[in-house]
Amino acid sequence: MSRTQLSQNRGQPMSDEFKIDQHKINYHVDRLHDWLHNKTVYPIYMEIAPTGACNHRCTFCAVDYIGYKVVFLDKDILKARLTEMGRLGIKSIMYAGEGEPLLHKDLPEIIRHTRESRIDVSITTNAVPMAKKWVLSTLKDVTWIKASINAGTPETYAEIHKTKKDDFSKAVSNLETAVHFRNQKNLKCTIGAQMVLLPENKREAVPLARTMKSIGCDYLVIKPYSQHKKSLTRTYKNFDYQGSLDLKDELEELNSPEFSVVFREKTILKLTENGHYYQKCFSTPFFWAYIMADGTVYGCSAYLLDDRFCYGNIIDNGFQEIWEGEKRLRNIDFVEEELDISNCRQNCRMDAVNRYLWDLKHPLEHVNFI
Repeated sequence: MSRTQLSQNRGQPMSDEFKIDQHKINYHVDRLHDWLHNKTVYPIYMEIAPTGACNHRCTFCAVDYIGYKVVFLDKDILKARLTEMGRLGIKSIMYAGEGEPLLHKDLPEIIRHTRESRIDVSITTNAVPMAKKWVLSTLKDVTWIKASINAGTPETYAEIHKTKKDDFSKAVSNLETAVHFRNQKNLKCTIGAQMVLLPENKREAVPLARTMKSIGCDYLVIKPYSQHKKSLTRTYKNFDYQGSLDLKDELEELNSPEFSVVFREKTILKLTENGHYYQKCFSTPFFWAYIMADGTVYGCSAYLLDDRFCYGNIIDNGFQEIWEGEKRLRNIDFVEEELDISNCRQNCRMDAVNRYLWDLKHPLEHVNFI
């Protein structure tokens, strides 16, 4: 079914067709059933960093403390682990992480093997290295691509991404090439972009949305900055988003059956909450995991390099052995008994999932009156 048909069926315009500002764990009833009954649960979703190297040095980068190390995951070891992950029921992998994933020369082969392992593939990239050759060979195996483009002009882009101005037009041109090829070959890959809303770029959100719409992208996400506890960057820690909420109406005027602006208002408003909706994290260490470019497996991306959340290394052991191993079992106990989530990153990746899981574990009265 096309985006136009979906829009006609559900009512126009559509702003969050893919539930980007929500969660989708409720669609995985079998995994939720196993979790509620204390059975072994493997991740639904994983994030893998093919490399620690990056061609940009974005001012808001959450993982700047890791140091952009020029290290690359071994292709053959990763492919063996991907085969295993598919067998264990991992549903999706996002190639992103502490570096720019497209800098890994073997990523097309890795992605192809991921799909052959019956795992859905997504990529978060700055799109500058996304050359036409890469698009022609790899787009058919990708479920969605999200390009990090954090400005609407070359000048502001260079300031925020800490790169040359020409990279802005290169990223936009590469996305346009991908859209054209996708449409020409009738591929299913969803192609969009994301802007982290900052003081420097908030006046360029609308121009960027117009650009993304004009080149045929499916969506643009506008999201708030969230301070990582370990990040060296503190520039945006106290940025007040209340003055930016009026952007929503202007942005959503650009919505159409073919293009959506996802203004993450829910996520912005959660920044003003006093404390967490939930008292424990249930996503970690059950429903997702993160693999760094050196092969180490972590239960949460907010705690990279923290040994309490490190389960092992795929260079040394298989994924099943790591997931059922002693280090993860200790982490389950730590998260359950000791982790103070007030020290966790606000608006973390699994926040919406955790709210849902908390409600499952702590049902309201009268729940039978649906």
